[in-house]
Amino acid sequence: MSIIDAYNEAWENTDANALAEIIHDDFVFNPHVGGITMSKSDLLGFVGEGNTPTSENNRILFENAEVGVAHSIVHFANDSDSEAVLSFMRFKDGKIILMETGATPLSDNYKLVGTE
Repeated sequence: MSIIDAYNEAWENTDANALAEIIHDDFVFNPHVGGITMSKSDLLGFVGEGNTPTSENNRILFENAEVGVAHSIVHFANDSDSEAVLSFMRFKDGKIILMETGATPLSDNYKLVGTE
């Protein structure tokens, strides 16, 4: 199974243990919101606490042993609008060590979370 497929499956099943196996201990996540950076523990905090984002139309655009690019429609549990999300991932030791996202809002009255 590809790293991205395993990552998507772990999210879909809200399986924090499986996700922890896919995410490198030195993981850095630069999401498309608010100029923040998250760690492995931050990302794992989204799983299983009732606020896990869900996704659909997951597509792997490119993946090799070093990097991956994926696209999906993401629905957030915090009542923010859904987004079309493009993810870039860098791999190390068969795990995700870096992830950066870019997103396109899917509603006309979109408000970025944390800007109000």
